[in-house]
Amino acid sequence: MDLNEKLKDTRLFFPIDPGPTARIGGMVGTNCSGTNAVRYGTMRDWVVNLTVVLADGSIVKTRRRPRKSSAGYNLSSLIVGSEGTLGIVTEITLKLAPVPEETGVGVVTFPTMRAAAEAAIDIVHKAVPIGAVEILDDVQMSVINRAGNTDRTWQETPTLFFKFAGSKHSVKDTVSQVGSIVKARGGSDFEFAKTEAEQKKLWSARKESLWSMLSLRTSGSEVWSTDVAVPLSRVADLVEVCKEEMDSLGLFGSMLGHIGDGNFHETILYDGNTERQKVEKCVHDMVRRALEMDGTCTGEHGVGLGKKEFLLEELGAGTLEMMKAIKRALDPSWLMNPGKIFDA
Repeated sequence: MDLNEKLKDTRLFFPIDPGPTARIGGMVGTNCSGTNAVRYGTMRDWVVNLTVVLADGSIVKTRRRPRKSSAGYNLSSLIVGSEGTLGIVTEITLKLAPVPEETGVGVVTFPTMRAAAEAAIDIVHKAVPIGAVEILDDVQMSVINRAGNTDRTWQETPTLFFKFAGSKHSVKDTVSQVGSIVKARGGSDFEFAKTEAEQKKLWSARKESLWSMLSLRTSGSEVWSTDVAVPLSRVADLVEVCKEEMDSLGLFGSMLGHIGDGNFHETILYDGNTERQKVEKCVHDMVRRALEMDGTCTGEHGVGLGKKEFLLEELGAGTLEMMKAIKRALDPSWLMNPGKIFDA
């Protein structure tokens, strides 16, 4: 991203890594996370303070710059993830992280999505200090090959992509631990890239995943991308059943995501005139299953317009009314991004 390009000579970087078209303001609005979430968390963890213009024209700064504070309400966290419904953010102060001494990228394939998901969960539960762990299904790997945006042909099977970061000794040890765990879960063909050029090449499939799907669109076709998140203990169950349903409906769609923190995405390519109802059923079923597993209807994309109906089911009437009370107090005329998250 442009920010990290400007920081490259400082030995510091901003660690949140969403899609390549993301902007800082939108990242604040949705509390996004991206590929580095398993190590670095979400946008909320890296916002020091915000300057916000409220609906009445007043300007507030949410806090000062110390690393911690217990002075009053956490207004920064209130604004982050509010999708522009509480005010207009005009200034953002971010934390930065030191650039690790050593980095690496690893890729390993699996026979099934469940096996890949269970390997990722094992790695997290054993506190192996990975930088990222991403899952891509067989369809997504096939799409990447068809699009031809990378300079190699990938195995079209469920795949985990890893980032490693730390000291030279710790990276070597982490790679060894990951190798043992994935092998025990049926993983094979574990590749590791150490140089910067090799890392970019090996990570390119993950970086190009969304664009690869978009490149397959034809006249009249649409792409529906959505996300959910569940506790780690339920990730493998949800991934497996959602994959089976998407296939049973005859939809052309892929699954990928930030498996290390329980967040994954479905991206479905469909005919906008004839297949929309099937896609809606698939997406709505995925969301409801996530809620049944004590998960959330959206891990990082936000509620927006499309998931308002699930918010009451997820949070309950009391919690939703508390949110509306905050909205009414700060924006009684509902001027700020009306209609998003919930209605008046």
